Amino acid sequence: MQVDVVVVGGGAMGSAAAWQLSKAGKSVVLLEQFEAGHHIGASHGATRNFNTAYAEADYLDLLAESKTLWDELAAEHGAPLLDLVGLVNHGNVPRLELVRAAHQERGIESYFLPAAEAADRWQGMNFSTDVLFVPGSGRVRSADALVALRKSAEAHGATFKYSTPVRDIQVTGGESVVVVTDETEYTAARVVVTAGAWTPKLIGKLADLPALVVTQEQPAHFTPVDNTLVWPSFNHNPDPDPNNELYEYWFSPVYGMLTPGEGVKAGWHGVGPVMDPDERTFEPIPQQLEALVRYAEEWLPGVDPSSVVPISCTYTTTPNEDFVLDRFGPMVVGAGFSGHGFKFTPAIGRILKDIVDGGTAPARFAADR
Repeated sequence: MQVDVVVVGGGAMGSAAAWQLSKAGKSVVLLEQFEAGHHIGASHGATRNFNTAYAEADYLDLLAESKTLWDELAAEHGAPLLDLVGLVNHGNVPRLELVRAAHQERGIESYFLPAAEAADRWQGMNFSTDVLFVPGSGRVRSADALVALRKSAEAHGATFKYSTPVRDIQVTGGESVVVVTDETEYTAARVVVTAGAWTPKLIGKLADLPALVVTQEQPAHFTPVDNTLVWPSFNHNPDPDPNNELYEYWFSPVYGMLTPGEGVKAGWHGVGPVMDPDERTFEPIPQQLEALVRYAEEWLPGVDPSSVVPISCTYTTTPNEDFVLDRFGPMVVGAGFSGHGFKFTPAIGRILKDIVDGGTAPARFAADR
């Protein structure tokens, strides 16, 4: 079967690429090895942080574009995809001062609050440092976003095929590629590979990628003790002083948000066990779960720590936690989103479309950077 572009991997990034490519008038087939809405990769779950607390110019550019595109997609979908409940950032104040300065340069609203004032405003949380609050941040309705991306892509002519593993990708020349499934072969000018944790297995030596480390991450939901509490999304970084005993048991920074109907989500960032995505246990590491419950006891007075419900997802992380958005002959790769990519989903779809058309991504995301 001949098409313009085959997209391999039907999570957030592949769905966004299919949306952008089909809007641009290309014939697109998306192939996903699992069923729609599966919980085996990195794109499932009801919410993700829409976190604009970055200091780097290229990430702030992507955030601005992503906000515009999320709103565009929501208009097509007929329902909101962002809940701008704000984002609280605390801990590591020197880093937050850099973020605040970058926001001031761009006219992004953010401001510092003393710890006591923040604790009075957000009574479900404790603070030991000044807090940087970003009102224009919040949550992405991630499960709804996947549905919206698919529906919009299909409305523009894309075909989504689930439960369709790709068995081989054959680069037959500079302007041609063959993608093999159990039922047929697709010949295309370009293939976009957005296969998450399966990327190294799928493309092997076809692309010179940086090391992609796959880990099983184990955040959890906690039940709020009072449904009248106001919950912004949050990022909590440990004090850079290694002698601060408040953080001695921490595994990493902590992120979290309210997931309506499920509880307050909190998790360590990128410190789960390294694992083959086809051999996951889906079980939390006891020491990490115990430490997360202790975090809830000490820093989240608005939740019941004993109500902990572990959840599981994968991270695919590059050495510097920057993404890979690059082209190798007729193959375009989006990979290594390192636990902070979802908020950028629609802009990443646009970048992948541009690379298919012969463009390039920002230099930060080159595979050899």
